[in-house]
Amino acid sequence: MRDAYLVGAAQTDFGSFPDESYRSLFRTAFEAARDSVPADMDSEDVDEAVVGTLGVGGRQLGLSGPAATEHVGLHGIPTTRVENACAASGYAVRQAVQAVRSGMADVVLAGGVEIMTDTSGDATKYWLGVSGETEWERLSGTTFAGVYAQMADAHMAEYGTTSEQLSHVAVKNHRNGAKNPHAQLGFECSLEDAENAQTVADPLTLYHCCPTTDGAAVALIASEEVVAEYTDDPIRVAGVGAASDAVGLFQRDSYTGIEASQRAAETAYERAGITPDDLDFAEVHDCFSIAEILAYEDLGFCDPGEGGELAESGKTGLDGELPVNTSGGLKSKGHPIGATGAGQVAEAFKQLSGDAGNRQVEGAKRGLTHNVGGSGGAAVVHVFEREAGTASDSRAAKPREQEREVDA
Repeated sequence: MRDAYLVGAAQTDFGSFPDESYRSLFRTAFEAARDSVPADMDSEDVDEAVVGTLGVGGRQLGLSGPAATEHVGLHGIPTTRVENACAASGYAVRQAVQAVRSGMADVVLAGGVEIMTDTSGDATKYWLGVSGETEWERLSGTTFAGVYAQMADAHMAEYGTTSEQLSHVAVKNHRNGAKNPHAQLGFECSLEDAENAQTVADPLTLYHCCPTTDGAAVALIASEEVVAEYTDDPIRVAGVGAASDAVGLFQRDSYTGIEASQRAAETAYERAGITPDDLDFAEVHDCFSIAEILAYEDLGFCDPGEGGELAESGKTGLDGELPVNTSGGLKSKGHPIGATGAGQVAEAFKQLSGDAGNRQVEGAKRGLTHNVGGSGGAAVVHVFEREAGTASDSRAAKPREQEREVDA
């Protein structure tokens, strides 16, 4: 099976954009991703596209993938829409990698888009709720925040995790997000701000919860046969893992860990031939502060029950041993459901290309992205690693459109 490479990735600003549509946001992300490719890439180079979106508000639920890709000029290519709640575009990236590795395509676009801020608060709660179990969670009145509050309560009861440790996650991510020009909540907050904020679902305060967001993100995946046409400094998709679990929290054996994340991480590490100690940074799914603490444990950054202490220690800070959510994470950067996973990949691309500005992890060679759907019904993990200089002797290869003319 051939290797797949990340050759470009970008996102729009995340936030509230009443003058934008899902099509216009997707165009902005696509054009920025194409421009991020070191060598020229034309739209004609893209063989296939996979687009993640939930369709918040009910807009273009059918054929939303082709509606986005045709708008940006990707005419005639196969386009698939992926819906896996908040993990939609993380799974889109996985699908793109599969298409490249299988030999069905040489360049695949994987992206996502969501508009979330033009509906009422009640409507937004409904659309967030559909990512939970319908009969016994959403229709009985349980909110998305309420489900994660139950997970936080259970973790506190079992391991002694504290509200202050949850707040340390928020403080760190806001500190990082303040350095990210794309972040929706690009400002710092103090521990006191997070602790004293309004309660959303006890024990979660406002600063423990991510915002609802508009945005789009796109990643471009290329095969080993053509990667040299686009970059001298390739970023290999070293490992991919994905898993699913019961959608309802009440259907699972434990509230203090997400088994889908654990299984996805184990597979990604095995395929990459690494352990968590080999990572230089990670982008994890922190829709709520407790979710980042669970991710520390599920991804093997620490033992079960030690996530709160890890958050408090500073080791996951920008200058720590393993920086986590250098982008600001969902908490500060924002969470446009369908675009979140691809947005994490865009941050990984910046870090591994050395283009992350004043949030750059010095010497970053290997990073991980972790994207969760709902409260853990689905999860996908990618490991990316930089292979500096491996393509430097073959940059003069013909552009793909010339090759096609010759073959014709």
